[in-house]
Amino acid sequence: MALKSDVEVTVVDISPERIAAWNSMTLPIYEPGLDKIVYAARDGITPLDGYIPGQENGLHSLGVNIMQGFRQPSLIFSTDIEKAIDEADLILVCVNTPTKSDGVGKGAGADLSFVEAATRTIARVSTRSKIIVEKSTVPCRTARSIREIYFGLIKLKLSANARPGVQFDVLSNPEFLAEGTAVKDLLFPDRIIIGSMPTPSGRQAAALLAAVYSQWVPEDRIITMNLWSAELSKLAANAMLAQRISSVNALSAICEATGANVEEVSHACGLDSRIGPGMLKAGPGFGGRQVLLHSLNIVKLTSSHSCFQKDIFNIVYLSESLHLYEVADYWRSIINMQVSSHNRGSCGSLTCNKRNDYQKLRFTKRIISCLYHNLAGKKLAVLGFAFKKNTSDTRESPAITLVKNFVSEKAHVAIYDPKVEEEQIWKELISDTGDRENLRRYVEVYKTAYTACDGADAVVVVTEWDEFSNKSGPEKLTTGVSGKKLDWTRVAARMRKPSFVFDGRNMLDAVKLEALGFQVEAIGRAGRAQTVWG
Repeated sequence: MALKSDVEVTVVDISPERIAAWNSMTLPIYEPGLDKIVYAARDGITPLDGYIPGQENGLHSLGVNIMQGFRQPSLIFSTDIEKAIDEADLILVCVNTPTKSDGVGKGAGADLSFVEAATRTIARVSTRSKIIVEKSTVPCRTARSIREIYFGLIKLKLSANARPGVQFDVLSNPEFLAEGTAVKDLLFPDRIIIGSMPTPSGRQAAALLAAVYSQWVPEDRIITMNLWSAELSKLAANAMLAQRISSVNALSAICEATGANVEEVSHACGLDSRIGPGMLKAGPGFGGRQVLLHSLNIVKLTSSHSCFQKDIFNIVYLSESLHLYEVADYWRSIINMQVSSHNRGSCGSLTCNKRNDYQKLRFTKRIISCLYHNLAGKKLAVLGFAFKKNTSDTRESPAITLVKNFVSEKAHVAIYDPKVEEEQIWKELISDTGDRENLRRYVEVYKTAYTACDGADAVVVVTEWDEFSNKSGPEKLTTGVSGKKLDWTRVAARMRKPSFVFDGRNMLDAVKLEALGFQVEAIGRAGRAQTVWG
């Protein structure tokens, strides 16, 4: 928005450390192309150092012309929240609405505390009328309509706390960015949804926001609608995407048991124009969150959480609140495919509860079976800790559950990820298990994939980083220590025999690996352990 429009954007946060990171040359998150955009908008520096037209690490491939000399900086990162609010015309509220951890609605309803805190601050500080743009996921509270749940609540609190003469128009502008492609999604969005109240001032506010987007988004992709439709569109989109992932993961279990290949089945289904090829990739389960920047003549106030799972929980809770129990049961079945154990009997030392995802548990059991029903004392190299490639986000990453399961079996786990900092890996693992001492005994984080694989009994590919692939394609990459693809011949020479590769992303050429002496097992494909697990 700061780069492509004529508005000045101030990003505010209560954390001085976070703002300092955004003001540095080392941004606190990794997203392809984001650093170039931030440098250009924040510092007015163009052309950018290291920019090579046409390469993935530049903006040329994303349609951004930054070779026009110096520009006026239009992006500010600050901790002075009240000053930014007072000076803003438009305020984008992007704060977290996590699933409640206690009280009524625990485990399903949305926690509104951050929304309420931001709303009170805006109302208290503002000395003139503002347009409030809500970008957070719609919270769902029991026995209330959508209007009473969210924007009704905001309007009431703003009106109750505002100074005399100050009016607020509230818009819904849900975010549809996907991590790993967020820059492309911002520059070339499928759609921009703007919801408003059906009043003259509401429509005028929507038109003002639409005018900002229209500076780089075609007008036919800017869709205006009522508030409640805009709110629900975010939940509905994420729920349907999660449904596709759960469906293909369910099919992967059938494929493994029957000898079918989930990649071939997915490809055949994707050729149907009614279905399409998107989001039909089997894996160890969904995770992560959508990208929300922390930010105000536009101000953004933010934080974030895992989207797919949280949003389905919200739909389940909303449906139950509206006494639509059959609808709630349907959406709960999607969650069950991902977070219900579906166990039959004992799982041994593995955790058998709702937090132990079915697909991850199946994958863990397959690894145990292949390694002769015993992981104790064996070394497993886990390649990838981010929940998907081209992001440093680890929230709800399948790697967290898999590592926990391996440690419970007393395996030694070696972790490598090209973009996730070691401190973040330890934070996620310790937060999930609480067993710092045991983790430190069995887990080690490495700087390279080769050192992680050195002496390993098995390699477990969890994140589909391009550098792990042995399929044909460009050798020079933007990630990884060497900027090149992993040399699997070198990996094979450093591992114990027999050497196993467990492909959790179906990204490897199994035939090539088997020629190097590896025994390869992939999600959605029958393997040597087909008859003893599932």
